[in-house]
Amino acid sequence: MTIKQFLSLEWKQFRRSSFFEKGLAIKILMILGALYFGGLAILAGIGVFFIFKKAIPDQDPFMLINNYMIYWVMGDLALRYFMQQLPVMNIKPMLLLPVKRQSVIQFLLLKTSFSFFNILPLLFFIPLTIVLMVQGYNPLMAVLWFASILAISFSINFLNFILNKNNTAFYVVIALLASFIGLQYFNIFDITPYTGVFFNSFYEVGFTALLPVALVIVLFRMNYRLLRKNFYVDGAVQTKKEKFKNYNLEFLNRFGTLATFLKNDVKMITRNARPKQVLLMSFLFLFYGLIFFTQDTYKNMPVFLAFAAIFVSGGFLITFGQLVPSWDSEYYKLMMSQNVSYKKYLESKWLLMVIGCAVSFVLSTPYIYFGWDIYAMIAAGASFNIGLNSFITLYGGALNRVPIELNQKAKAFSNTQGFNPTQLLISLPKILGPMIIFYLPYKFINFNAGIIALALSGVLGLVFKSYFLKIIENLYQKNKYKTISAFSEKK
Repeated sequence: MTIKQFLSLEWKQFRRSSFFEKGLAIKILMILGALYFGGLAILAGIGVFFIFKKAIPDQDPFMLINNYMIYWVMGDLALRYFMQQLPVMNIKPMLLLPVKRQSVIQFLLLKTSFSFFNILPLLFFIPLTIVLMVQGYNPLMAVLWFASILAISFSINFLNFILNKNNTAFYVVIALLASFIGLQYFNIFDITPYTGVFFNSFYEVGFTALLPVALVIVLFRMNYRLLRKNFYVDGAVQTKKEKFKNYNLEFLNRFGTLATFLKNDVKMITRNARPKQVLLMSFLFLFYGLIFFTQDTYKNMPVFLAFAAIFVSGGFLITFGQLVPSWDSEYYKLMMSQNVSYKKYLESKWLLMVIGCAVSFVLSTPYIYFGWDIYAMIAAGASFNIGLNSFITLYGGALNRVPIELNQKAKAFSNTQGFNPTQLLISLPKILGPMIIFYLPYKFINFNAGIIALALSGVLGLVFKSYFLKIIENLYQKNKYKTISAFSEKK
């Protein structure tokens, strides 16, 4: 089977899918984002040489660029681990047809060559190479340098396959990256001059370009052998057996009729891959404040501090809550056929998000280091999340009818299951709302007035909790059968 035939099958699978229109909308949004970041990469490739030249005029800008290439390599590897979706293909029909395994595996591996993560370095390094030629560097050696960097980019691509099978290797890479940055920041040890010699040798020596080319070939063959080893019918159709631990969740009985739903959600989160990814993501949101609270610039723009406070305490609410009721899509039809109270179902989801916000707020206590005003902002943000943001999130869930495969091991950042463009509109009041509520009292009174207004908005939401839940329940009831029908479809 030729590559053209494989591409034809891929296109037919996408076009004939029942999720074609939704998938197309998501793809359009992703294309627009890719064009934006691609444009930034081109501008950065053109300007990076002159930025280094202006910042450090007494050193060769090209040498400085080579010095810092080590951070690009390790950063790109970490970014791919989190965001790059590994190629997938329905191989079961192929196994029953006279199609060579070699052809299918090679197509899968070559398919990654068209990944955005491989195109982005091209958009950066091609303009940079042209700038080097214009600035008087040897054109032939500049091209060899570019070919070497391109080979390293593809090496990172294939290495990502292996690291995805070995979490320990990934954590080692992250630890090294953090160590190198920390040691350089505190002027203890700077690795860049040493690694710069290696990257600069691609231009100075030339034949060292064979090293990254050889590395690409080696990693390609390693991935080929890895896929070939598991490319069998038994391996494809054999059901994976997993053992689950039984947790003592009797402490949840204090919540009465909500306990059944809460226990079900806790078990779902602890036993399935996708909810675990979301739980990890919600923890990482705690560090979001370090971007804003450590910069003096944002202290003069406190409205952005309110923006950061929402994310610090609302990580679980944002990541988990926006996918209600998609979490229950695999058994939603069964659940709706039972005598289940929609109000209790929604209240249990709300309570789970509230608990997540409360835990995040407690874990954010170290932010007191940046001042009590910052911590008060986080407390006000937590109040808004609990009192208003939770209801806005549940309301948006009624418009979300995309099913989720709980055990699909996909990238937390790139998995679009459970996502639809409507969520972008619903996210606007969740982001802009607290900023406006804080900004108006801050502008006309003072900083403390803004914090108080933000905190009181959450308290007001709790006062009208029953009213909000009733509105949301009616919306879920209205869309009940549409949701059941949508969840019954499979990609």
